Amino acid sequence: MKTVKIVGVPEHFNLPWHLCIENGEFEAENIDLQWNNIPEGTGKMCQMLRDGEADIAVILTEGIVKDIVAGNPSKIVQIYVQSPLIWGIHVAAKSDFQTVEDLKDKKVAISRIGSGSQLMAYVNAHENGWKTDNLQFEIINTIDGAVEALTKGTADYFMWERFMTKPLVDQGIFRRVGDCPTPWPSFVITVRDEFLKKNPKVVEKILEIINKTTHDFTRIPNIDKTLSELFNQKIEDIQEWLKLTQWSQKNLSEKAFIKIQNQLFDLGIIDKKSTFVETVKAL
Repeated sequence: MKTVKIVGVPEHFNLPWHLCIENGEFEAENIDLQWNNIPEGTGKMCQMLRDGEADIAVILTEGIVKDIVAGNPSKIVQIYVQSPLIWGIHVAAKSDFQTVEDLKDKKVAISRIGSGSQLMAYVNAHENGWKTDNLQFEIINTIDGAVEALTKGTADYFMWERFMTKPLVDQGIFRRVGDCPTPWPSFVITVRDEFLKKNPKVVEKILEIINKTTHDFTRIPNIDKTLSELFNQKIEDIQEWLKLTQWSQKNLSEKAFIKIQNQLFDLGIIDKKSTFVETVKAL
């Protein structure tokens, strides 16, 4: 039995992995796939890949491209979710901020340096014509930390996946003042170089199993109800999310990689560029 350590965020996007594990599909192929939820998100998962604490990460595209450029010894082996991630821009429900424009030069709560919540703050600032040099950050680690920071006023706004944050809006804790979709595919599957070099067939089999499940995911009976109960979401919100989410079973093309990297460079998120072969590995 081959032990494989995999990490991802505790969000609805990753339910297909849990279903495959529960159904014994990896075990049937002699793979002990050990899933670890990482609520801190992308920055933490990048560090785990670097430190050898994780073999595989299901991770935000912009975050892992940035970290590979910065020396993370890992490769993107596949796009996991092709559709953009829709980041909600949230403020405390009782705050005076009413529009995205009100947040210019205000302090943004981020899970950690290099996280998607930080990188998307740059994207949002750029799209609104703000100087990114003026961005101020408050590190809050998790969504619970964001609730505390916005409620106490130590940060002014928080960007996080819109649907996962919706229960906090419904409860009157946050108020959403806008959305900021990613201009690239939202999630990719990334493997640590050392593990990939030693276990290419294992990685291929893992991708084969997860791709079958994501391909058929929306046709699973009552999947909307299952997701609604698991993630404390209104069923109509889950149904909208299912319509918007487009899974992928393909690798990142060189053309798409160059476009993403150029966007990150233009936004000032990266200050140098990597090559396609240094970043992406076709299996």
